[in-house]
Amino acid sequence: MAHSPKKLIRFDWAIKSLLRDKSNFDILEGFLCALLEDDSIEIIELLGEEGQQEDENEKFNRVDILVKDNQERRIIIEVQTTRESDYLERLLFGTSKNIIENIGIGNAYSNIHKVISVSILFFNLGRGDDYLYHGTTSFIGMNDGKPLIIKRKEKKVLNGQPVIQFNDKNIFPEYYLIRVEKYQNIVKRKIDEWIYMIKNNEVKTGSTTKNINKAEEKLNFLNMSETEQKRYERFLVNLHREKDMLGTAKEEGLKEGEQKGIKKGEYQKAINTAIQMKKDKMPVNLIIKYTGLTKEEIDKL
Repeated sequence: MAHSPKKLIRFDWAIKSLLRDKSNFDILEGFLCALLEDDSIEIIELLGEEGQQEDENEKFNRVDILVKDNQERRIIIEVQTTRESDYLERLLFGTSKNIIENIGIGNAYSNIHKVISVSILFFNLGRGDDYLYHGTTSFIGMNDGKPLIIKRKEKKVLNGQPVIQFNDKNIFPEYYLIRVEKYQNIVKRKIDEWIYMIKNNEVKTGSTTKNINKAEEKLNFLNMSETEQKRYERFLVNLHREKDMLGTAKEEGLKEGEQKGIKKGEYQKAINTAIQMKKDKMPVNLIIKYTGLTKEEIDKL
């Protein structure tokens, strides 16, 4: 790509609107192919969503989408713009809920589908310097330190003949955390081209990963209708307004905490003074006068 980068719409707005259209699944496919390092991924179906709001005046700090791919996996892609203290707990609940809902009551456990959770975070979650994290469940020998390899027997047809294959069995949920603000705009792996786009709202010149050229074309702000542009602009205003409200609430909470801390400190100081005055056998009426404590509080000391 020799031309200068085009300014693109935010990825969370794209998920909220454009990427729900089947004709735009190729953008999500390109993103997932880069992240999971598998160019054969295809999105078969949009299954549902959580945290979605149709009204631009409603909550904007979170948007996500649930899709099924050609390997029967359920993939949750979520963008979170503000901090949640129980974020990991919610991720665990979301994957568990998805597994339960998809297997159905009374069905065999063998029908459980793999769930992959992808979080695009615009806040610092936990401690660490990396911008890309992967988590999964593995069984490690407590004596030899080696992983337990479990195989699944599957029937396949090769060259018209039925065959039995033994493939690695991995049914536990996997988690990918992308900490956008930690990314330093350096491309080291395929997914970095997409993270660059998500962080800067433009495709880095020279990007070559699958379908990122389609993202550059379809997510171009200038290609949107006037109505879509106005909706997007309202989305940005509300997004920044909500972040400001959360920031203000945090500042007010800190100030309130500081005030409570001062009051608590003053009370403790009065207690310490009263204790010393009692040790000096000073009259109770003077202790009350100089500390502001009640006779009942002083008697308990």
